[in-house]
Amino acid sequence: MVSPVPDTGRRITLDGSGLRTADVAALAERTARPAAPDPKALARAAESWETARRLAATGRVYGRSTGVGANRTEDVGAGDAAHGLRLLRSHAGAIGDPLPGREVRAMLAVRANQLLAGGAGLNPAVITSLLAALDAGAHPVVNEYGAVGTGDLAALAQTGLALAGEHPWHCAPGGHPPAAIPLDNNDALALISSNALTLGQSALALDELRRLMAAALTVAALSLLAVGGSHEPFAEPVMLARPHPGSAAAAARIRALSGVPARPAPPLGRIQDPYGFRCIPQIHGPALDAAEALDAVLTVELNAAAENPLISVEDQAAYHHGNFYAAHTALALDAFRLAVLQTARLSTARLAALSEPDLTRLRPFLGDTAPASSGVMILEYAAGAALGELRAVSHPASLGDAVLSRGVEEQASFASLAARQTLRACGHYRHVLACELVAAVRALRLRSLEPEPDVPLAGAFRVAARALDARMADRPLTEDVAVAGALLDRLAEV
Repeated sequence: MVSPVPDTGRRITLDGSGLRTADVAALAERTARPAAPDPKALARAAESWETARRLAATGRVYGRSTGVGANRTEDVGAGDAAHGLRLLRSHAGAIGDPLPGREVRAMLAVRANQLLAGGAGLNPAVITSLLAALDAGAHPVVNEYGAVGTGDLAALAQTGLALAGEHPWHCAPGGHPPAAIPLDNNDALALISSNALTLGQSALALDELRRLMAAALTVAALSLLAVGGSHEPFAEPVMLARPHPGSAAAAARIRALSGVPARPAPPLGRIQDPYGFRCIPQIHGPALDAAEALDAVLTVELNAAAENPLISVEDQAAYHHGNFYAAHTALALDAFRLAVLQTARLSTARLAALSEPDLTRLRPFLGDTAPASSGVMILEYAAGAALGELRAVSHPASLGDAVLSRGVEEQASFASLAARQTLRACGHYRHVLACELVAAVRALRLRSLEPEPDVPLAGAFRVAARALDARMADRPLTEDVAVAGALLDRLAEV
């Protein structure tokens, strides 16, 4: 997991309409802090709150003047101010380990922005309290499990109890939680009817995997150089003949890194390289496209008033609906992980190729001069193990099924599981790429090869070569892979 970078002084203003996935990651990692909310958006939220209170006092509004789930037919009296706290207490039953702070901070940022969209009918004091917590580096203790993709009810109920002063906070050194605020029967469901945790986790995973995907192309370019591979597969005419945007972007990135023209000269050696090199655009391209598709889905969700019921100020009505159902998110996450998995498989293919004397003109496994040197042999096993873990978390979460609340909620998207799986994919993918990077740099050193000094790939090689141990004798490579994994974020920026 990437360590948070100290606060840079950057401020992000939430307005319910313009939050991006990169903003969520910055707020979660504390590379940015929230500014005061947009005044117009806060006024919109306040008007929605007043509208909701009037509607609940004069009619039947789900979760406010009625129970929830299978209890939706039971009325709650207007004078029962404790109903909201009972609802929060009953739903704050998340289980498992407490989540890392950055994941909870991502949830707080998402929920505050959604509330500013103006459809929740929630006390605007909740919004200012969420932003105050983010600003101070405080987050409620939230446990891992409690959602199936139809709302992060348990996590947000724990948050609601923390805001009310009934649940613990975790604070950064020198930080402090916001002052407790009163919550009534109009505030409970309005707060918890959201997939904010799932969306926050998804934004964090997308942010990290995008960096790793960029680094993967840099590592692939180093491996291509190490085996003397052809640049014909990345030629612009090849991409124009089958114009998928991601494939074209991947090919252009390889050309730019290596300083290769759009129409490179034919190779002097091999006519066709193995798939690990020849099919980089066709396998990394879908992952780049899947990242764009996921980003588009998440951007809609981050700025959506998807609460049930939706409080319409314009219509003075509460609309009951299913907008909380997170199928778009679950399916986009599943597709993204499967696409990333393909690029990881290609990385292990290149790692195997780097052990082949026919491709490198070196000893098997990039061994040194000692008899039967094993060199990087074990890295194939280690990368294969990490790939197996990545394959396991790439299983589509959307294949799951659940029937809940006495059959009233008879389907679930499992977007929450998909988000956790995508976060877990980050570490496994990092390990796979790190193994390839260690082998690529070793092969280039053994061949006394370096990229041309005026191309971007030269900078990447210098960064890696300075950090990685140059010894070629057989020895444990555990530390080498750890160092390489930490370098990947820097290589993404070359």
